Amino acid sequence: MPLASQRKIAVVGAGAVGSTFAYALAQSGLAGEIVLIDQNEALARGQVLDLAHGQPFFPAVSIREGNPSDYRDAQLIVITAGAAQRPGETRLELLHKNAAIMHNIVADIVKQDSDGLILVVSNPVDVMTYVALQSAGVDRGRILGSGTVLDSARLRHLLSAHCSIDVHNVHAYILGEHGDSEFAAWSMTHVAGIPINEFCPICGRCEDWNEKRDAMEQQVRDSAYHIIDYKGATCFAVGLALVRIVGAILRRERSVLTVCTRLEGEFGLQDVCVSVPCVVSETGVEQIVTANLPENETAALHASAAVLKVAIAQLDTNA
Repeated sequence: MPLASQRKIAVVGAGAVGSTFAYALAQSGLAGEIVLIDQNEALARGQVLDLAHGQPFFPAVSIREGNPSDYRDAQLIVITAGAAQRPGETRLELLHKNAAIMHNIVADIVKQDSDGLILVVSNPVDVMTYVALQSAGVDRGRILGSGTVLDSARLRHLLSAHCSIDVHNVHAYILGEHGDSEFAAWSMTHVAGIPINEFCPICGRCEDWNEKRDAMEQQVRDSAYHIIDYKGATCFAVGLALVRIVGAILRRERSVLTVCTRLEGEFGLQDVCVSVPCVVSETGVEQIVTANLPENETAALHASAAVLKVAIAQLDTNA
């Protein structure tokens, strides 16, 4: 098995998400080499040329068009390819369109005998992460999904605005499906180390915290739908979320992020990919943080996992 090149990132899919991620990644200074791969070679070529013209303005990095042979020595392969989510369409409705695409991409990665990590972004990301793991047959830690890292950032943004506190001092997690059954883990939410339910009296901005809390949680769930209705696709925030995940991997940070991983008994769940707090480092998902969730949040996590298990079963039925 060939050794992965340090800081070589292969981005599969040169559309809105893939190209925006590549743009943010180039500016971050994290990657030494960025390779864009897309079935539409003209699109990949155009995106590379556009990015390359910006090289005088960001840290030194090689940016080029690539092909499946680049999987062989990539340290990290980020899969954004797939059919885009259309207005009014749920992420789970993308299931049957994207499962075959994911299977083919992973098959190409396996053919190249790659030992790189795989970060799945294509929606529905929970099921696509499961498909990638089944197709690759590797240790579960090596393949992770972008999960609810973006959703958690959206919740932190809303809490920051509501409490009028710097977002960097707000810690909050969205768990479960990256989709309609996701939920806020309020038991794990705090501002400056103070649990959110204790901070609210200090904040002085809450007339009805429970009502406001429910509204924020729903706003997070609906965010992507609103953005897609307005402009056709989400790309900026997810591109930055991916840079955050990639940074944790390349810098060996051991950061706690709500990426999507396959559970094998954790939280009482088995054989389903779902977003939970994970320690992310150069080996991928190094550890799952099995927080002691209260009964209502445990029930919400199990309900979300049940939705995904139904989707996986549908996929198996239609295989």
